[in-house]
Amino acid sequence: MTVRQHKVQTPLGRAAVRTFAANDRMNQILIEQLDPAAWRAKPPGNVRSIAAIFTHVHNVRSKWVRLTAPHLKVPPQLNRAHCTPQQARAGLAESAACCAEMLAEALGGGGGIDKFRRDGWAPPWPVGPEMLCYMLSHEAHHRGQVCMLAHQLGFPLKKAYGIWNWERLWRDCGWSGGPGGES
Repeated sequence: MTVRQHKVQTPLGRAAVRTFAANDRMNQILIEQLDPAAWRAKPPGNVRSIAAIFTHVHNVRSKWVRLTAPHLKVPPQLNRAHCTPQQARAGLAESAACCAEMLAEALGGGGGIDKFRRDGWAPPWPVGPEMLCYMLSHEAHHRGQVCMLAHQLGFPLKKAYGIWNWERLWRDCGWSGGPGGES
C-alpha cells in the first residue's frame, strides 16, 4: 500500500497510515492461511460466514471513505454471496489504500478532513487518534470472529500467528525497522 508521503506531515499521520497498513496485512494473512473450504462454510447459528465477514469489513471501509472523504474514489462494494477469497483480498487492498489516504489527510497535517463519519446514523467525531482506534478495533473484532469460526468449522488457522509479528508485518508493508521507527 502506498500513500503519497508529502501529505503525511505529522508523526501521528505517519503512524496511522503504517498501522492501518499492518492491520490490512493481518486480514490478508488470514485469508491466505484459510482453507478454501472454510470461505463459504455455514457457521452454526444465525451468524455471518467468513466470506460475509471479510466483505463486510471492506464494505464498511468504503462507507467510511464515502462519508468522511467523499473527494476520494470510493472502492466498489463486494457481494458477500458471490465474492471469492481473491476478490476479497483485492477489494481489501483497495479499501485499505483509500483508508490510508483518508487517515493521511485527516491526521497527517494537510487538513481537508475535520470530521470522521463512521455511519450515517452516528454523530461525526473530530478527527484524532480515536478515528484510527475505532477503525482498528472494528477490524480486530471481525478478525477474532474469523479465527473463532474457522476453528469451530474444523479449519483452524495453524499458520496465522504471523498476525502477531509486527516487525514482519512492517517489512511486508515495505518499511524497514519496526513500529515506532521513522524509516
